[in-house]
Amino acid sequence: MRKIVFILFLLPCFMFGQNFDSLKLALKNAKHDTTRCNILSILAETSSDEEWPAFNEQLRSLAENNLSGNNAFKKVYLKHIASAFNNIGFLANEKSDITKALEYFHKSLKIQEEIGNKSGIAQSLNNIGAIHKQQGNTFEAVEYYRKSLKMREEIGEKNGIAQSLNNLGAIFQDQGDIPKALDYLHQALKIREAIGDKNGMAFSLNSIGTIYYAQSDFPKTLNYYHKSLKIREELREKRGISLCLNNIGLVYWKEADYSKALTYFYKSLKIREEVGDKSGTATTLNNIGLAYQYQGNISLALDYYYKSLKIYQEIGNKKGTAYPLNNIALIMLQKGNILEAKAIANKAMQTAKELGYPENIKNSANTLKQIFQKQNKYKEAFEMYELEVKMRDSINNEETQKAAVKKQMQYQYETQARELQNEQDKKDIIAKEELKQREKERNYFVIGFALVIVLALFIFRSYRQKQKANVIISQQKHEVEESRKEILDSIHYAKRIQKAHLPTDKQIEKNLSRLQNKG
Repeated sequence: MRKIVFILFLLPCFMFGQNFDSLKLALKNAKHDTTRCNILSILAETSSDEEWPAFNEQLRSLAENNLSGNNAFKKVYLKHIASAFNNIGFLANEKSDITKALEYFHKSLKIQEEIGNKSGIAQSLNNIGAIHKQQGNTFEAVEYYRKSLKMREEIGEKNGIAQSLNNLGAIFQDQGDIPKALDYLHQALKIREAIGDKNGMAFSLNSIGTIYYAQSDFPKTLNYYHKSLKIREELREKRGISLCLNNIGLVYWKEADYSKALTYFYKSLKIREEVGDKSGTATTLNNIGLAYQYQGNISLALDYYYKSLKIYQEIGNKKGTAYPLNNIALIMLQKGNILEAKAIANKAMQTAKELGYPENIKNSANTLKQIFQKQNKYKEAFEMYELEVKMRDSINNEETQKAAVKKQMQYQYETQARELQNEQDKKDIIAKEELKQREKERNYFVIGFALVIVLALFIFRSYRQKQKANVIISQQKHEVEESRKEILDSIHYAKRIQKAHLPTDKQIEKNLSRLQNKG
């Protein structure tokens, strides 16, 4: 899903390196429409700026054709349609058609809510918030960003949380609250570091760099831009590399080192042309024009401004056209071509008003103010000055800031309350578990104690029974002994009687001898 994230000088980064021939062959040989939808989704996500809208349209059409009847894969197809709608919204925003962009982001949101895809809901909310931020509707932007962040926290979507924090950081940057902006951006960076999201880390580092760029703290700016560049070079992510090179060039442009700025701009331009990044190419061409203009080479500056303008017009990026138009008008003013400068500046103003972007209107008003001053039309110059101030205040005014801060405080309160409730719930669960454990231990103790008592009673009973048995046995033994003694006494008594009546051996021998002599 192509995602919208608006930070100064940032463009969406996409994954490349897919084997498109293999994917197209797989699409041709796919047996089921769900497989075809999956492949088309990958192609729409990873192909070039010229190709992906066609793949996305095929995805939408194929998914919609499968919704009729009782389709078991209805939810799958609805998810693909929601993704396709999101991409259409992205393309509309690229072409500065804000009305269409919001329409399709809301369509995507409706389907995501219907199928209960919380991750998709959060992304749609984020995209809608980004459009409101772009239009200067800070109150609405914070509201949508807050809802997106809240849902992402509920489902534990770390990447999404980091994205939402990044976007809220941009809001606070616009409001001039730099400490809070940096706090949110560093929170996002910390999450991305924790989950090992290198591409996200590069994004956050670049975002932090833009904060310091806006504060003219160029050493810190370059430090963060180079850190981002290093990661993207490790990933071989060409669009990210070109973005970092372009941003580093802007730093040197701000420092009036135009030669070094041009070196980085041309490096960025070469990569952007190689990967077919037309919007990025137009941006860098405009920046090259700025470098030549400040270097004093007006002719080359105009040449690059017109090249930039042509590409923006080709891709239908009305917001982009406002920048070179405004720069061309300033050069014409510098050259003394007042009427031509005025015509071009009015065209830039008309485009800016059609889009409703306060930043572009402010820039065009500033240019027209200078033109009217040259023409000695002070009334018109003052009107442009008032419009410039009005647009500046619409971007960064006290009421808007209060609204944003109020919403953020509300979010922080809800988050804190939710965290406290979660902590209390955890404590309650722990307390219940401890109570259950204590009850178990008590029950085990009671049961164990009862068993000990029963065992003790059993042992005591056995002991008593043994004692009784011993007494009986002792009595019986005594009786036996008594009986044995009586028997022995009787035997001894009988023996004595026998001995008393029987003759002795000598007597018998004597009697035998006498009888023999008689014979």
